[in-house]
Amino acid sequence: MPELRHATPAPGVLPRVAVVGAGIAGLRCARSLREAGCQVRLFDKSRGASGRLATRRGDGWACDHGAQYFTAEDPGFAAEVQRWCEAGVAVEWTPRLRVFGDPGAIARRGGPTRRFVGVPAMTAPARWLADAQALSTGHTIERLQRVDGRWRLRSVEHGWLAEAFDAVALALPAPQAASLVEGLQPRLAALAAGAAMQPCWCVMAVYDDDPLPGFDAAFVNQPALAWVCANHRKPGRSGPPCWVLHAQPAWSQRNLEAAPGEIVEALLGAFHELGARGAPRHAVAHRWRYARGALAQPQGAAWDAGSGLGLCGDWLCGGRVEGAWRSGQALAEALAGWFARSR
Repeated sequence: MPELRHATPAPGVLPRVAVVGAGIAGLRCARSLREAGCQVRLFDKSRGASGRLATRRGDGWACDHGAQYFTAEDPGFAAEVQRWCEAGVAVEWTPRLRVFGDPGAIARRGGPTRRFVGVPAMTAPARWLADAQALSTGHTIERLQRVDGRWRLRSVEHGWLAEAFDAVALALPAPQAASLVEGLQPRLAALAAGAAMQPCWCVMAVYDDDPLPGFDAAFVNQPALAWVCANHRKPGRSGPPCWVLHAQPAWSQRNLEAAPGEIVEALLGAFHELGARGAPRHAVAHRWRYARGALAQPQGAAWDAGSGLGLCGDWLCGGRVEGAWRSGQALAEALAGWFARSR
C-alpha cells in the first residue's frame, strides 16, 4: 500500500479537523481541539448529541435506555463532572440498590461508588457540551477520501461534503471505525478490528402502577437480565412509572436478530421472576449492537500522523463514560501537539 502523504496547514492558517461521532468522546475531543486553536466540525448520524448517553421519549414518558449512570475516578474527569453539576446538567445519584443472583459478582467491584446521572435526562451533559460546537446532525459518514493531501467526507444523506479537512478523528464504536479506515490506515483498522464489542438488548416498560417499589435499581446475575432500574425515580425525572431492563451480553448476542416483540416478552418474564407485578401499558425494545467493549490493553486513543487519522472512544480506554471522555481528551492532545510541532 503506498504511503499516505499528509499536507499540513500553511503558516497562519488554523488546522481544520472533522470529528465523526457526537458522543462524549467526540464532544470532548472537539472541544479540546477548538480550545487548542483548531477549526472543528462535528458530525453525527443522529438528531442530536449524546451517543449512548441516550434517552427515549414517548407519549408522556421518558426513559434512559443507554448508559444508566457514570462514575468519576480520574481527577480530570471528576473535575469535568463537577462542572456539569454546577451547570445543572448532572447530579449525584444515590439509589437503593439490590443484587439478584451472585452477590459476590457485585462485591468484587470494590468499595463504595459515587454515581452520577444527567438531569433531566442522561442526554443532558452531552447536549450541554454540544451547545458551543459546530455540530452537523443527520450526517452518517460512510466514506473518507484523500484529495490533495486533505480529507473529504461522504455522508449517506448528503453525498460528498464540500469542505476538506487536515485531519479526521473518528469517535465511533470499533467496528464502525474499522470499516471507515480499512484500506486507508492498516494499523488503525487492525486495532479497531481487535476490540471485542458486545451487544445489549434493552426494554423500556411504562406502567400505571409501580410494579416493584422496594428498590430503585438492581444488578441482576441471571441468564437474561443484567440490570433493572426505576427510571422515574432518578433525580429530576417525572411522569409515570418507567423501568429500564438491560439484558446480559451473552443473552443479547444469542438473540441479536430476534424480533423486538420476542425480546419484550422474554425480558418482562425475567423481570416478573424478580417480583415485578402487573403488566405494562406500553413496552418497547431497543438493540444496542455495540453497547460495550474494550481492548485487552487500553491505549487511551490512537493517532497516525502520517495519514492524519485518529480514533477515540470508550473501547480504547477501558470502557464506560469516563473512558470515553479520557479517550477524547487523549486524541485531542496528540493531534494538537502534532499540529504544533509540524508548523
